[in-house]
Amino acid sequence: MSNEENVNKAAGSLKTTVTNQLAAFMGLKENNPKAFYGILVALALPILFMMMMSGGGSNTVSGPTIKELAIGQKYVLKSPNTVDPSAKIRLVPVPGTLAAYDDSEEADRNAPCQHMPQATPVEVMEFSDFGGNKKMFVKVKVAQGECKDKDGWVLAIDVQ
Repeated sequence: MSNEENVNKAAGSLKTTVTNQLAAFMGLKENNPKAFYGILVALALPILFMMMMSGGGSNTVSGPTIKELAIGQKYVLKSPNTVDPSAKIRLVPVPGTLAAYDDSEEADRNAPCQHMPQATPVEVMEFSDFGGNKKMFVKVKVAQGECKDKDGWVLAIDVQ
């Protein structure tokens, strides 16, 4: 016998066995309804119990929150998305252009006053809404250093 014939014979045998078992189980519904429904409950209860226990509620994950910022107040640039203290925060000329940010140009990476270090002191100048979120982008003015009085837009979450 070839392998294909053996596989076909085994598949046919399995199909017959499953059909016979299912017919016997369905026969319980008419002959012994208590046993039929008891088996269904015994199969459904563990699944229902696991579903109810999995939604703990107290173990919720929360991400960084956007601080309530005010125009004219002083803050610092701090990205909650990095633990690297040497990471830079990009200032862009127009709110929303962060999504179109392309770091493939060498001149773009080395342009002065576009990539600010963490903890750079800034002053909030204005806000911009985006995607239904209020105050999603913040226009800031650098308060110290070689880029003092330069302004640009950052995500509000990067202003702490």
